[in-house]
Amino acid sequence: MTQDPLLIGLDIGTTNIKALVFTPNGTQVASASTPTPTHSPRPGWAYYEPEELWNAAVTVLRQVTEQVEANRIFSIAVASMGEAGVPLDAENNALYPAIAWYDSRTEPQAEWLGKTLGKDRIFHTTGLSLQPIFGLCKLLWLKENEADIFSKTVRWLNISEYIAFRLSGEQATEYSLASRTMALDIVKRQWADDILSEVGLSSDIYAPLVASGTVIGQVMDDVSQITGLPTSVKVATGGHDHVCGAFALGVTNPGMVLDSMGTAETIFLSLPEALTNPQLGREGYTQGAHVVPDLYYVFGSLYQSGGSIEWFRSTFNEIVDYDTLIQEAQAIAPGSHGVTFLPHLQLASSPFDDIRGRGAFVGLGIDVNRGMLFRSILEGIACDVRQILEAVLAYESVPPLETVFAFGGLTRNRLLMQIKATVLNRPINITGVSDAVSLGAAMLGGLGTGVYYDIQHAQELRHHNVEQIDPISDQVELYEQLYTTVYQPLYPAIKQLNHALHPFRQRNH
Repeated sequence: MTQDPLLIGLDIGTTNIKALVFTPNGTQVASASTPTPTHSPRPGWAYYEPEELWNAAVTVLRQVTEQVEANRIFSIAVASMGEAGVPLDAENNALYPAIAWYDSRTEPQAEWLGKTLGKDRIFHTTGLSLQPIFGLCKLLWLKENEADIFSKTVRWLNISEYIAFRLSGEQATEYSLASRTMALDIVKRQWADDILSEVGLSSDIYAPLVASGTVIGQVMDDVSQITGLPTSVKVATGGHDHVCGAFALGVTNPGMVLDSMGTAETIFLSLPEALTNPQLGREGYTQGAHVVPDLYYVFGSLYQSGGSIEWFRSTFNEIVDYDTLIQEAQAIAPGSHGVTFLPHLQLASSPFDDIRGRGAFVGLGIDVNRGMLFRSILEGIACDVRQILEAVLAYESVPPLETVFAFGGLTRNRLLMQIKATVLNRPINITGVSDAVSLGAAMLGGLGTGVYYDIQHAQELRHHNVEQIDPISDQVELYEQLYTTVYQPLYPAIKQLNHALHPFRQRNH
């Protein structure tokens, strides 16, 4: 009997680098994970050394190839975080660390782009709100602050593209990650030469554009020796991590919403065409090309969701495990004894386009304990997600909400999921896929190698269980009151204070 081919999805994430091996029906047969090596030399800065990322990828690939019959592996595709990229010289050597997507050093470049091009024009062409996280801001930072490095830069590869290049020796950029460069015309699906020329760049700095799931090469001999991947394995383009996760879970139809829950949290909606109302960009929402051909997506992000939880634990209670914090929070009544948390630890979330927005605890008193603080973080995350979702659904051209799916590591926090379902007052479907991002990448590799006939075939073969989390009915009214009377007014109430504090944060740099 012929055995099923095996497909590898490699996920270069903010927190972890993971390699997973799947059969065509989505059954996971091997996995390996290692923390993403990250450097934070000073407040607001974070970066990745390209060679460290590559070595970590090699490590997890070697671990998974040892768990399976390697000669059954047909393909590998790479998904990654968006916005971070590696500058290469003419000999394809990495010139500079990859600036992390959430690094804030590029705020001056974002402000300059706003004055030079205008926010509405940027949104009209790229589908993006003007934020410092996007790749164009990072390239301009290099140009202004590392002129020697920039003068030698001939290519900019997003993280997944860099790893795919190291695997195959070939360079390509697929559309979902190109959408995060702020250099792609998303309607024409070509580089935005007019924007690039006005800021002194050429589209030649980017790799050729191809669709997700395009085979670009095969595993090179030297890579085979260190990873255990046969040289027959084809390397295909993957995509942006959230978009790959949506593809794996079949979130491609109007009315389906995906809550992608990790370090950052993204509310993701598929669209048949790009939205044109500039107000969407003014509210911080971003659009891009789906990994599914001819589809688009729109999402709003809470940039530090799981990051808020980890920040609290590591800053105040590092010796306390998550289970203890959750148990303490469960003992606290809804409303957290009058404490509310605004989880804007990186930027303000949509519908507020504010790079100077920051988080806050309000309602603190001497009687507030750790459990109250932790529960207020979970409630703040849930309220922020509702605010992101409600604002985007208010646009006429956005299909009405029918079903909410959720995936990611944070779904294991069942107290958070119960609070969120109650705040939204609708069921949330948690998928049984342990890692949808890696599965989505693996499926794209399967498409490229002909394991699947087409996208419909790929999604029909995929099987996973769904668990429904229902609202707690007797808490719905209380959370409605908390959301409308406290949470919704919170960001506007402290906006001016955060802006007044911004110069003090800059001085600490």
